[in-house]
Amino acid sequence: TPTLVRRLQRRFPHLHLFENPQRWSSAARNIGVRHGQGEYFVIIDGHCDIDDPNYLRHIVDAFEKSGADCLGRPQPLEIHHATPLQEAIASARRSWLGHNPSSYIYSSVGQFVPASSVAVAYRRSVFETVGLFDERFDACEDVEFNHRIDRAGLHCWFAPELAVHYHPRKSISALLQQMARYGRGRVRLAMKHSDAWTLPSVAPLLFFTACGFLFALSGQRREWAYAGATLSSIYLMVILLVSIVLASRLKGVAAKLWLPIVFGALHLGFAWGTLSELIRQLGRAVIRVASRRPVPPPAVEWLPVRADGNNRPIPLHPAAHPDTTVATERAAA
Repeated sequence: TPTLVRRLQRRFPHLHLFENPQRWSSAARNIGVRHGQGEYFVIIDGHCDIDDPNYLRHIVDAFEKSGADCLGRPQPLEIHHATPLQEAIASARRSWLGHNPSSYIYSSVGQFVPASSVAVAYRRSVFETVGLFDERFDACEDVEFNHRIDRAGLHCWFAPELAVHYHPRKSISALLQQMARYGRGRVRLAMKHSDAWTLPSVAPLLFFTACGFLFALSGQRREWAYAGATLSSIYLMVILLVSIVLASRLKGVAAKLWLPIVFGALHLGFAWGTLSELIRQLGRAVIRVASRRPVPPPAVEWLPVRADGNNRPIPLHPAAHPDTTVATERAAA
């Protein structure tokens, strides 16, 4: 990435490159916010295509017309020159069985919506109100940040004209890893915000856990084996029926055949990530109790600072975000 950015800087001297030692996207976003001097901030990930050359202008227009604190936009996975597997992933993720039904990332209607799953562009005042991204998150950091926006009562406008096309993963193993990261991130989100526990976020784990227990108990009573087989059969039938419906919208035969496998990978990967993070959190809690160590304080969420006429950093007042500690020493440094 640094090589690509430096190459672009030859054409666009106003493009800045900052080092991110932590390498996580949550830390990178905070670096951008701390160095940004404008009124609006927009997150653009590397694995996406933006077809609109006036994308930034349209973001400003959407802010001015809506008066919203932040903006959301569609996140379709359809891209040019997609492989059959990528076409299947794009189709599956757009369906009700492939993503959280409460998400608006595939909507096409301009409206005010919860920021939690769609917000990507923010006024500077948002960071002054809710703080920065939590750098303890290596996934789901955007959902966690947007969750605080919703809790603060700020408004998010969904702008369909700002659609960005994300690249689907190129292999099943990569898709499994992606969904596992999402599952781990969702658990960390719920551990920080108890109201973030939702049925869709735990449904894959509940299903696979139930099947596992039923088959594990099948050696004791035959009824458990029948129950496990019935539950698994219902799941497979649902996947096949949804795949048949979606297959009519795909052109290639290979993409159609990939659909059931993709659905299984989506659910299994998310369930595995959820389970592994729950075990990790439980293990940490047991160790903490055994060692009688106090619960560590939450990580400091550094607030951005404005510069006055002499370009001296001015830390924000702590009242702007009661749950956040403003470290003036670091701001001055």
